[in-house]
Amino acid sequence: MDETPNTRASLLIRLRDAGDERAWAEFTQIYAPFIKRVARGRGLQDADADDLVQEVFQTVARAIERQLYDPARGSFRGWLFRIARNLVVNFLIHQDRHPRGSGDSDIKALLEAQAAPNPQDSALIDAEYKRQLLYWAAEQVRGEFTELTWSAFWQTGVEGRSAKDVAESLGTTAGTVYHCKSRVMARLRKKIDQVETEN
Repeated sequence: MDETPNTRASLLIRLRDAGDERAWAEFTQIYAPFIKRVARGRGLQDADADDLVQEVFQTVARAIERQLYDPARGSFRGWLFRIARNLVVNFLIHQDRHPRGSGDSDIKALLEAQAAPNPQDSALIDAEYKRQLLYWAAEQVRGEFTELTWSAFWQTGVEGRSAKDVAESLGTTAGTVYHCKSRVMARLRKKIDQVETEN
């Protein structure tokens, strides 16, 4: 899980089918919180950020349907971030009582003048994406484990508690805690690999 994951091409192809509810559900579970954090990081209020998420997904749906995303021009996440950033700019312009992005040359020039994400923004985007992907994967596999196994993993792997302390609180051994954590981590890696690699 150390490498920066990329959105797999098969998911993007499946998204072209508006009726593929499973693909869209997977996509929104992974990206909605990510986009919302980007919007909130740009100063939007919670309700406005929720609206922006919906607008980004509508834009992505139209763009994917028309095959406007070009992998040769950069990563999907970078493209998605640019869409979100541009829609935030449009929103802020509207808030200042200026015309919303209409496609005229002034607005186009303003959007084009927006700097590409700097390395710090890119690192933040990658970290947010990894975090959201981990939480998504955890939700997907949680039911596969006993309460003891999950608690041992969560307390050591997420909360950062020592195996000894967790073992004492759960009434088991540190070896069992390490084993439980290892099992869950292996399953999480497998789930994330399923999402991030071609079948």
